[in-house]
Amino acid sequence: MAASRLPLATLMLKQFIRRQQQVPNDSDRKYLKDWAREEFKRNKSATEEDTIRMMITQGNMQLKELEKTLALAKS
Repeated sequence: MAASRLPLATLMLKQFIRRQQQVPNDSDRKYLKDWAREEFKRNKSATEEDTIRMMITQGNMQLKELEKTLALAKS
């Protein structure tokens, strides 16, 4: 039930991995995939809703920064 209280914009691991496949460099892509997995593993015991919301917000901010960096690299 706790998952239903998460924001609709929450990325699940599979969605994150699909997005990170847009990274052209294989070693960068592997780094991002490994980093995301470790973050999910490290935080899997988080149960407090405020903590989870904070982590989601931080993850979304990091994703936006990554997207900006990728857009600049492609231009």
